[in-house]
Amino acid sequence: MRVDIVVFDGADDLDVVGPFEVLRLAGRADLGVTVRLVSLDGPRTVTTRGGLLLPAAGWAPQEADVLIVAGGGFANGENSGVSTELASGRLPAALAAAARPGLVLASVCTGALLLAAAGLLAGRACTTHHRAVADLVAAGGRHVDARVVDDGDLVTAGGITSGLDLALWLVERYRGADATALLQSILEYERREPLWRAGVQPPVPAAPGEDR
Repeated sequence: MRVDIVVFDGADDLDVVGPFEVLRLAGRADLGVTVRLVSLDGPRTVTTRGGLLLPAAGWAPQEADVLIVAGGGFANGENSGVSTELASGRLPAALAAAARPGLVLASVCTGALLLAAAGLLAGRACTTHHRAVADLVAAGGRHVDARVVDDGDLVTAGGITSGLDLALWLVERYRGADATALLQSILEYERREPLWRAGVQPPVPAAPGEDR
């Protein structure tokens, strides 16, 4: 399983580092997982919201099995991170172009708003940071109150630390529960619930006046 985590200047530190560390450990544990950071303008050094300097490789979504989009810099009208990427429109356009059969698109926190801007969340079960739920719904997503929402080729996670849960779930989905149990032991962290999975939980209710 090859995972690319999409980063950009102003991305939230933990949105990136949390899933990266889980997936890096999965690789070290011989679970057949590789992970790297990628930038639309890479290879280059990306500066996170907290000032971390992260080396990112170039954009190559055609080589990935999973593409995770970080969040950060959206709340309170910030002029950085997700807000800047939304204003530019370049990253949403690139995400829309990257979508293909066999690729799982994922997000942490307000990274979901970038997927929404790409037109990839319309009518889909999804989640984001609790302070951005109204924006997610306005963009066409069907919000599910869960830590991680797995809607097949779209997997979204809530705010910040839920990136750990997202990565652990992806490992479980691709490599099984034993693999996730091993990582949880190494990390001394247990994946938090709830997890919502299409076909397992009842379908997301339709919007008022909408037939489904």
